[in-house]
Amino acid sequence: MPPPDPTGDRYSVLAEGLTKSWGDKPALDGLDLAVPRGTVLGLLGPNGAGKTTCVRILTTLLRPTGGRAVVAGHDVITAPREVRRRIGLTGQESAVDEILSARRNLEMFGRLFHLDARRARRRAGELLERFDLTEAADRAPATFSGGMRRRLDLAASMILAPEVLFLDEPTTGLDPRGRMEVWEAVRELVRGGTTVVLTTHYLDEADRLSDRIALVDNGRKVVEDTPTGLKRAVGGDRIEVVVREPVDLPTVAAVLARVAADTEPVVEEDESRVHAAVRDRITALAEVTRALHERGTLVEDIGLRRPTLDEVFLRLTGRPPEAAAGDRTAGDRTLDEEVTR
Repeated sequence: MPPPDPTGDRYSVLAEGLTKSWGDKPALDGLDLAVPRGTVLGLLGPNGAGKTTCVRILTTLLRPTGGRAVVAGHDVITAPREVRRRIGLTGQESAVDEILSARRNLEMFGRLFHLDARRARRRAGELLERFDLTEAADRAPATFSGGMRRRLDLAASMILAPEVLFLDEPTTGLDPRGRMEVWEAVRELVRGGTTVVLTTHYLDEADRLSDRIALVDNGRKVVEDTPTGLKRAVGGDRIEVVVREPVDLPTVAAVLARVAADTEPVVEEDESRVHAAVRDRITALAEVTRALHERGTLVEDIGLRRPTLDEVFLRLTGRPPEAAAGDRTAGDRTLDEEVTR
């Protein structure tokens, strides 16, 4: 845990030893976080891991059972109003009115945040332009695509230009185009200096958007690193070779053994494939390609591969992300039924 940063000059979010229990079931069990200003932290983990509980505590919607948290320089327990003035939250469900126009929605949110009518209109116009919704400003969200609706949700959460934006599963249910639209909107916010805490089940989303990723399971942080660092931790780069004739598999395995990084090549006979972890990826690829060419080995495919976050997830939680995302624990149901304070 970094040293205290009460002014929020370095860290936008600091959490130390956060706990939250539902009866005898812990939802958070000593969670620590430190999010530098102007960065994106991805909170990754299966349902029931504690991600949403953590977000609700950091946004003052829940009180922790133990530990402390400081957001934008203010304690979430002793100064919740100051925290709320400095944050935005986009939840899993759309918060906008489906009948009011996009412009009227944003003006309404502005008035709810105590802006006068003129400032609310001006801020709505700024946000419509920022999120590329100007042409749709006078249409109702009911006519929007999923990506447009989520961009409007993001705009609503930015009425007061928050220092910290919390995004809880922001692209769930969107098609690929809608997801990319939301990703670009998030990148634009970060370029403007906003700090983002993102929870997601989509590993490619965490990979593309996050400066650092904290993998959470059973209410604890299992590991935190950059996306590249996490991938490197489960094996680094590897060379894969697919041969035309299975009889050539032993030859390829022998060639790869010369460049492998302290591990034996893996032969997958059913796929006619051999792969091995390597250190100097470019040099190793050139050497393997040359050696196979000299031996006349017929190759269908050869290339460098890097581990994916799916592999990181499987290695550290013992289950693939698809299975984890489908789980729903008693803790999740309890959280949904909790009355926020």
